[in-house]
Parts: sequence; structure tokens; C-alpha cells
Amino acid sequence: MPAIKEFQVTFDCAEPERLARFWCEVLGYVVPPGGEGHESWAAAVDPSGAGPRLYFQRVPEGKAAKNRVHFDVRVATGLVGEERLAALETECARLVPLGAVHVRTLYDGNDACIPMLDIEGNEFCLD
Repeated sequence: MPAIKEFQVTFDCAEPERLARFWCEVLGYVVPPGGEGHESWAAAVDPSGAGPRLYFQRVPEGKAAKNRVHFDVRVATGLVGEERLAALETECARLVPLGAVHVRTLYDGNDACIPMLDIEGNEFCLD
């Protein structure tokens, strides 16, 4: 079996370019040359080449249910307790003005995560 060299994550969405730009801001990705100005699709790539390519395709139907797969945006790896919570809250405060929605904060005194929604209602977590 040949090794997988790369993979792409595809989002069905209403506004591909807008959603691509949102995720570029969240992840530090960029819109690749030729990856903008299309009505039906847009793309975002990790400039370091390490992360997967994100592809956004316009579909006619809206989001109907909870995602079965979602991103965990890892901003507090290795942190615990109040330090972890503070790192997650700082990132949440950065993303809300971009259009993300803070759903709730889960914190048990040691571990924490913050479930959020992107600008089209797709679930993701700050972890």
C-alpha cells in the first residue's frame, strides 16, 4: 500500500471564500495563488506545508445537523489548570471578533476546552 503524502479536508458551505479567510485567520493559513475569486470554491493552505489543505465548496443546502467530525484547534498543549484555561480564553477572545461563536467553557479545575462555532455554524473546539 502506498504511503499517503498529503490530505485535504473539504467543507461544504454557503460562502467558500469567506469561510476560507476565516480559517486562514484561525490557523495562520494562507489562500494559495489561484485559490480565490471563484464563486463555487476556495482553498486555504498551511504556508509551512505541514498541515492539510482546506477546501471549501459551495453547496445549495444549509447545515442541517451537528458535525460528525470537527477540528480541535490545539492552543494549550501541555498546559494544565488555570494556565490552560487562560490560554484557551485568550484564543477565544481573538476568534470571537472574527465571527466565531463561543458555545461554552468546559473546565474541571485541571483540564479545559472551549467548544465554538465557525462563521457558518460548524463546530470546533479550542483545546
